[in-house]
Amino acid sequence: MRNLTIKRIKSFVACLGKMKVYIEDSSSDEIVINDTSCRKLGELKNGEEKTFSITEKSAKVFVIADSLSKSFCNEYYQLPEGNEDISLSGKNKFNPAAGNAFRFDNNNTPEVLANRKKGKGKGAIVLAIAVAVGILSGSLIGSYLVNLNNQQPKTFSSGELSITLTNEFNKVDYADSGYDFVYETKKVCVFGLKENFSAFPEIKDFTVEEYGEFLLGINEIKGVELETENGITFFEYDANNSEEGDSYHYYIRLYKRDDAFWVVQFAALSKDFEKYRSDIAEWANSIDFSF
Repeated sequence: MRNLTIKRIKSFVACLGKMKVYIEDSSSDEIVINDTSCRKLGELKNGEEKTFSITEKSAKVFVIADSLSKSFCNEYYQLPEGNEDISLSGKNKFNPAAGNAFRFDNNNTPEVLANRKKGKGKGAIVLAIAVAVGILSGSLIGSYLVNLNNQQPKTFSSGELSITLTNEFNKVDYADSGYDFVYETKKVCVFGLKENFSAFPEIKDFTVEEYGEFLLGINEIKGVELETENGITFFEYDANNSEEGDSYHYYIRLYKRDDAFWVVQFAALSKDFEKYRSDIAEWANSIDFSF
């Protein structure tokens, strides 16, 4: 056995979060990072240094933030075979597209640089689409729970997309959220996001179904299957807002245009959703791209 010491240099970036340290272990089924089976060594707080006991085998040591972002927010160091103790250092570096990931010092092999580049590309997509599939778990809609009485049809538009809702809906400015539009009442919210291929060429050749599976996979939404009805691909799921203690139901439609994917999401409290399902279906069916 030998000792592996890792020092997490103090930084304001991701200062409140603990970094998780894993080591390659083919016999472990605890977690898989970059197609590598790993077991956990421990955690590192900002500015903390820890020593771990490891074998003399050659192995990769990974530092991640959490299992949700492990596919793009990860860093590894290739440990050589031997019986000498090893000391490493590093810190979290500001780069939202890579999840403000931890980076080991003096770790610039071609393989590591390629892994970082791959993670940055996937992380950029996650930044843009995560909110589109309810990753906020109702934090937006939670502020807006209005009866849909005395309603009259009203058409809203965003770019080439138009949708007919009712005059009960108001347009909300969420420019910083990543959405292209948000329309809300106090009972139902509609969110829309356009994923331009020019910004994310990785998804250009996806079919709608492949894009949907990508959304489900990258956001680790389990037990949900894509459905198709009248040529429209969609999925539904529930998510809890831990801060409010409420559950929200999401109905999400996917569209592919020549230059982008569109994701249009309808959300309401889970306990209320069925009351509005027929209305939501009518609104969803009014979505048009000839505007």
